[in-house]
Amino acid sequence: MDVNKLTEQITMCKKASKKRKFVESIDLSINFKDLDLKIPSNRFNFQTTLPHPFRKKPTVAIFAGGELAVRAKNAGVKTVLGRTELEALGKSPKDIRKMAEEHDFFLAEPSLMPLIARFLGKFLAPRGKMPQPLVPNADIPIMLERFTRTSKLRIKENPVVLTKVGTVKMDPKAVAENIEAVIHALEGRLESGIQNIRSAMIKTTMGGSVKIEVH
Repeated sequence: MDVNKLTEQITMCKKASKKRKFVESIDLSINFKDLDLKIPSNRFNFQTTLPHPFRKKPTVAIFAGGELAVRAKNAGVKTVLGRTELEALGKSPKDIRKMAEEHDFFLAEPSLMPLIARFLGKFLAPRGKMPQPLVPNADIPIMLERFTRTSKLRIKENPVVLTKVGTVKMDPKAVAENIEAVIHALEGRLESGIQNIRSAMIKTTMGGSVKIEVH
């Protein structure tokens, strides 16, 4: 990719966007070709860490008990649920749906994963939000910081991926480097690499789309 050219396109995209009362995101949409989605390996759902933060403060829920729960709360995580709370939550589909909508990422200690799969799986899995394992010696503050740079890449029924890569307040080159990182991450998941990408577009939340070159 020509990062300099991409930087210019992002600058133009930002200039074309009207001033809003909120900070618009910059979204990347990628359309694929020659990708048979009937083949399970061609459908993916994964996360990749980008070089520059683009989320101000992701909402995170952690399922853990004991010392891990204490460390999570000390790290500023507001939603920390142990086994008892998890079992109670499992009886309320309404509360599970609310939690799934209000939180960007989930973490859980391995011993609770079977319960999570049993009670929350059908609500979190379709949203691509099943918890990541939280090992006992995990550095929770570092994990939370990494989430500010985490992009979710998911393809389901249609051959397209839509993901946030920045905001209008970011330096255009930083957004360009984030896009480059997304493309590289996708290359490794596609049978024919970048040749499976038909087209790519960027747009601000309320703005029009701008086609970018990725080949």
